[in-house]
Amino acid sequence: MFLNVKNLCKSYGVEEPVIKKLNFSLKKGEIISFIGESGSGKTTFLKCLAGLENIDSGLIELNGRLLNDHNKFVEANQRKIGFVFQDNPLFPHLNVLENIKFNLNKINDDELTKLLNLTALNGLEKRYPHELSGGEKQRVCIARSLIRKPDLLLLDEPFSNLDSNIKTKIKDEIYRIIKESGITTIFVTHDISDTFNISDRILIFKAGVLQQFDEPVKMYCSPVNCYCAEVLGDLNQLNLKNKTYYIRPENIFVSKKPAYEASVVKSQFFGKEYKIRATVNDFSWYFFNNKPLKIGSKIYLDFNQKDVLEFDSSCSTFFTN
Repeated sequence: MFLNVKNLCKSYGVEEPVIKKLNFSLKKGEIISFIGESGSGKTTFLKCLAGLENIDSGLIELNGRLLNDHNKFVEANQRKIGFVFQDNPLFPHLNVLENIKFNLNKINDDELTKLLNLTALNGLEKRYPHELSGGEKQRVCIARSLIRKPDLLLLDEPFSNLDSNIKTKIKDEIYRIIKESGITTIFVTHDISDTFNISDRILIFKAGVLQQFDEPVKMYCSPVNCYCAEVLGDLNQLNLKNKTYYIRPENIFVSKKPAYEASVVKSQFFGKEYKIRATVNDFSWYFFNNKPLKIGSKIYLDFNQKDVLEFDSSCSTFFTN
């Protein structure tokens, strides 16, 4: 594997470890998203990879080279890892080209031209950061990392400061840049909507422990615990024969046959369809329909048994070690 992380542990003093025996590996050119809530250890993990923090135990290998274990620590500037921070830190007194070339002694002109074309920055070389949009600033930061030919690119919450109306476009642009460059990439985010259309695999992290690591479709359809299921999308609760089950909104449909009687509470327009909220045996259920339903109307809802998920009744399960 191109990147290997084995039994990585990291703590600060006598506190509970921030990362507990993390194990995973990446193939060359793979894009993964590292998802976790605030305080879960995401940023600490990135710092350990980048060489901004030393690990307590375990090891990190990149492209066949040992970067960190109990005996060895390669400094950040020797790791060949690019790091793009969420606040797009650019030197305000330098233009785009100067920011990209900062602290480099020699650059091949053909490679620079190719990079400017790849990141769609050609024509913006003489502009200063205050003259750039949020998306353009991000592309400059990525170009500054790529010009150094890193083996691994780390992106920390890359979309958190973007307006929702441009976020989709920027995600598509960054995905194109990364795929065309062929660089192995790790996104760190707390927002699952940032990840599905940009990741080869998704890693969910909570309380310092890897919860699940798999392809997006498998993660969504077959979550290993209730925490992963909730992180990846909405759940509707269902009680049957003293057991608690869950089902995704898109797997519920209106039925002509008597099934689960529901009362419509709300119809919300979602582009080509409506998201409906209804009450079923004192539980709120969400589902989608191609037309609005009258508030207060009585309907029957149903689903296929193969789409049912089973977890604990409080839906609070996650791995702790």
